[in-house]
Amino acid sequence: MTQGKVLIAQGGGPTAVINQSLVGAVTTARDYPEIDAVYGAFHGVQGIVNEDFIDLGGEAAENLELIAATPCSALGSTRDKPDVKYCQEIFKVLRAHGIGTFFYIGGNDSSDTLRILADEAANAEYALNCVHIPKTIDNDLTVNDHTPGYPSAAKFVAGAFAGVNLDNRALPGVYVGVVMGRHAGFLTAASALARKYDDDGPHLIYLPERDFSIDAFLGDVKAAWEKFGRCVIAVSEGIHDDTGEPIITRLSKDVEKDAHGNVQLSGTGALGDLLTAAIRDNTDIKRVRGDTFGYLQRSFMGCVSDVDQREAREAGERAAGFAHDGGNGGGDGSVTLHRTGDGEDYGAEFKLSPLQDVAGKTKVMADEFIAKDAPDVTEAFVDYLKPLLGSGMPEAHRLEAERVGKILNK
Repeated sequence: MTQGKVLIAQGGGPTAVINQSLVGAVTTARDYPEIDAVYGAFHGVQGIVNEDFIDLGGEAAENLELIAATPCSALGSTRDKPDVKYCQEIFKVLRAHGIGTFFYIGGNDSSDTLRILADEAANAEYALNCVHIPKTIDNDLTVNDHTPGYPSAAKFVAGAFAGVNLDNRALPGVYVGVVMGRHAGFLTAASALARKYDDDGPHLIYLPERDFSIDAFLGDVKAAWEKFGRCVIAVSEGIHDDTGEPIITRLSKDVEKDAHGNVQLSGTGALGDLLTAAIRDNTDIKRVRGDTFGYLQRSFMGCVSDVDQREAREAGERAAGFAHDGGNGGGDGSVTLHRTGDGEDYGAEFKLSPLQDVAGKTKVMADEFIAKDAPDVTEAFVDYLKPLLGSGMPEAHRLEAERVGKILNK
């Protein structure tokens, strides 16, 4: 049984519901009489090393509920990716403060950090429960059917493309929207939920699960332009050629890299600019526009899936329960979501999976979700995503009255 102190931190990119998981874990842990204190670490593992803690046991329940409904990471986050040496420093702090359970809300790297910490604790014969609470808008955690944070970001992407489609229909041209997703195209694919009518965009959807050819891309754009008189395009930031080289580096050798050496993809807006320039330079289409969604899709207030909120909260609650019931290192693992029904019968259950099954691994879209004969997704993907978006999806409508006959220009 979990005893002593609990520490919670948030890592990686924020989401619209990450604080639901935080509050779920905090409120559940505070209810256990064996817990002496519940701390939060500011800015993830960086805050642990710096001993930058807050006593969440003293946070008013009313304020916690307000925090739960607020997007982005209330504790702050970090992009630090700890190695063994870094985790040894983390472990020193956890041990010094008598931490018996560590909850880390995050993605692939966060789960890997917990895996290393669990090994350190085991080697030191120190009783530490390490529980990973999943979150990522990329939806790329293995074992999980889907990941908290993704449905809300997907709802934003679908709504944004629905609005873009209306704009593009009113003033025809070509529009390119670059969406987050380095290796997995789930978020870009969500743009397909913007469609209602047969001629609605996005007309083309490019995912990192498939090789990208600039020549084929230009051909697709011309074909869509000829068919619809306009073209809306959703493209993942992670598109690459058949050698695996990111398209942004093919089109421009002057690219930025992050602290881990990864090419900066959508953050600069360069990919959208380069693709729109390629269309202007190689077609007769003059009205070409592009946007990079960037941070907007992660924590957009007022566009949150109620299903996502509920599941993110339960993920935190279950994490606290798994740690409590496992006890003395027996509760190590990653909370994972598993679908139990579809459509109106949609449901999900939560399990505690081994950290090594999730840590440092990346899930990509299944072949059944990707169209074979066009840059698009399948109905199977639409059916997969639709229940996750929850209630309140806006719907566009069109005028239906008949046109008035011409007199002068027959």
